[in-house]
Amino acid sequence: MRARRLLPGLVVVAVPLLLALLGPVFAGEPGPRAVSFTLGGGHWLGTDFVGRDVWRQVLHGGRTVVLTALAATALAYVVALPVGLAAAVTRARWLEELLMRPLDVLLAVPSLLLILLVASVFSPGAAGLALLVALVNVPDAARIVRAAAAEAAARPAVEALRMQGESWWRVAVGYVGRSALRTLAADAGVRLTGVLYLVSTAAFLGVGVAPDAADWAVMVDRNRTGLFIQPWAVVVPALLIVALTTGTNLLFDAALDKKGRRP
Repeated sequence: MRARRLLPGLVVVAVPLLLALLGPVFAGEPGPRAVSFTLGGGHWLGTDFVGRDVWRQVLHGGRTVVLTALAATALAYVVALPVGLAAAVTRARWLEELLMRPLDVLLAVPSLLLILLVASVFSPGAAGLALLVALVNVPDAARIVRAAAAEAAARPAVEALRMQGESWWRVAVGYVGRSALRTLAADAGVRLTGVLYLVSTAAFLGVGVAPDAADWAVMVDRNRTGLFIQPWAVVVPALLIVALTTGTNLLFDAALDKKGRRP
């Protein structure tokens, strides 16, 4: 039953993920450029706004999007998990305020606006974009971690562990963290989807990538002027981004669905 529920998500996410990770290996050398926004002529999906083969651009365009989104999500939790767990477990009110209030200030600034403000001063590459996206996701992720862990931290079992002299790691991670794992896993699936959209939107606006880069989001932006002439240059990369985010959500939903369990 569980495998059957996972299958739709795997099918949806497999195509964009395989193209993103293995596409550059099979892309081959670039051929001569043709006329912009044409179909046929040996080009399966036609040509883009500067006459490049769209299929080859698709093969090259997913790796940056996927790796940047995965790195940004992982980096956000690397910071959010210890901060949120420490705020939930600590008995010192001042420490909780010190950890969470600065994040509330950062949370008040719209994510995309903050990315664009920083990008207007610096010129981040793919690594810089991953750091920026991780930064804007830390406040919300830390609040989710703290909220999920607070209920477990208030249980008598935590007080018993403290009385036994258990270490902070054993209490915060071994018990509280494990109790909140299901909620955090669900949040990770939703957050990865949001990060994918944010990375794609930033790339669409030219942040972190070159204006003519082989990137799915950039392809949607740069080729939209020829949408009604040569739609594949826009439709294919857009569908791949949608499939990646939708498939990720389906996988997490199926993996976390209690109804899929058998006693």
